[in-house]
Amino acid sequence: MNTLFDKIWDAHVVDLVEDGPTQLYIDRLYCHEVTSPQAFDGLRARGIRPLRPEKIFCMPDHNTPTHDQDKPIADPVSKKQVDTLAANAAQFGLTHYGMMDPRNGIIHVVGPERGLSLPGMTIVCGDSHTSTHGAVGAVAFGIGTSEVEMVLASQCILQQKPRSMRIRIDGTLGKGVTAKDMALFLMSRLTTSGATGYFVEYAGTAVEALSMDGRLTLCNLSIEMGARGGFIAPDEVTFAWLKGREFAPKGADWDKAVAYWRTLRSGADAVFDREVVFDAAEIAPMVTYGTNPGMGIPVDGAVPALETVPEEGRASFLKSLSYMGFAPGEALVGKPIDYVFLGACTNGRIEDFRAFASVVAGRRKADGVTAWLVPGSWEVSRQIASEGLDKTLAAAGFEIRQPGCSACLAMNDDKVPAGKYCVSTSNRNFEGRQGPGARTILASPLVAAAAAVTGKITDPRTLL
Repeated sequence: MNTLFDKIWDAHVVDLVEDGPTQLYIDRLYCHEVTSPQAFDGLRARGIRPLRPEKIFCMPDHNTPTHDQDKPIADPVSKKQVDTLAANAAQFGLTHYGMMDPRNGIIHVVGPERGLSLPGMTIVCGDSHTSTHGAVGAVAFGIGTSEVEMVLASQCILQQKPRSMRIRIDGTLGKGVTAKDMALFLMSRLTTSGATGYFVEYAGTAVEALSMDGRLTLCNLSIEMGARGGFIAPDEVTFAWLKGREFAPKGADWDKAVAYWRTLRSGADAVFDREVVFDAAEIAPMVTYGTNPGMGIPVDGAVPALETVPEEGRASFLKSLSYMGFAPGEALVGKPIDYVFLGACTNGRIEDFRAFASVVAGRRKADGVTAWLVPGSWEVSRQIASEGLDKTLAAAGFEIRQPGCSACLAMNDDKVPAGKYCVSTSNRNFEGRQGPGARTILASPLVAAAAAVTGKITDPRTLL
């Protein structure tokens, strides 16, 4: 029996190149401002237009400021990129959700929330975290600029078929443990190259128990294990979450779609190229201590001792700790921090803001801590207001900013200064990722909230 990945992939094969790649049909292309300009230039140079413009959606997110979006962007590089995307979308007749458009936000937040990303689809974007959309049961992966041009021109892409991998997490998550902790735990066990060459299907009772927002977070981080993408079979949670969304099927079309989506499962006898199984009870709230997302430990744990690190990896391990200002064997609880970032395509959804608010309610932001709370979309911003979370957060000394990628990466105004520590709900902690010399500690919204009100790395379970 085929895996679910096989089912979706095979249904989209247009042609097979002998001893070469597969020509794969693409259902949805997302374009943001960073990786698309050269692709559109390529179309102009060839004198062609997008083959299926109705399948393509554009929006800026990486370069958008998270304040004063109604005013011109001050940074000239960011302004040029955002303006160029708008001009390209207009020239080629593509749907464009620009800044201040009520449908704008981070592309990997907006796609699912508008029902543009649906089960059984193939979805691509010139961005590695396109794997996020796999949470709805789609085969979604990031592509390069030349491949963006290929999809614009033909609605197809040439790809080698990845191998299949299933990661099962069974059991029940403990108190204060979130989907973000699941992902950081997996990376700490499998490393940042442990899924290289694979497309991952997440399964097991702990995965099935996740909300849609949690599933989006888990799939978002697949790329950080080296995977081509990650996804979860659609189920009743998926259908309930998608129903009524703007681009989801309606009426009889909805019933027909759900009937098909119910068939999107790996068979009981499906054979994967690799399978791994974990117990949810092993997972604790996590933090990273180094400069890649696989360098993670339980928040109440300690940095590994040098003798536990394989000899060939010790030089990079020590270089990482030197950058972070940590030592082998050191506990991180109680370490002072300077910045907190809640947001990104990893944790910028409504449930992330609910979680953060649940910890800070009735408390106050610690003196000396700068906190950036950035919704993943204007829709999330509206939900925050409608649920009164903005008032809870304001009473605790926090302010909600405008949507965008923000401090996930140093491509806009929200940069962490050199040497400063930031507890961040984003997806990468590479050197300089949040600003030159910035020190990033990846964590869940609960861990970030605990740090924001105590001014130090804190186990959120002590505050829940």
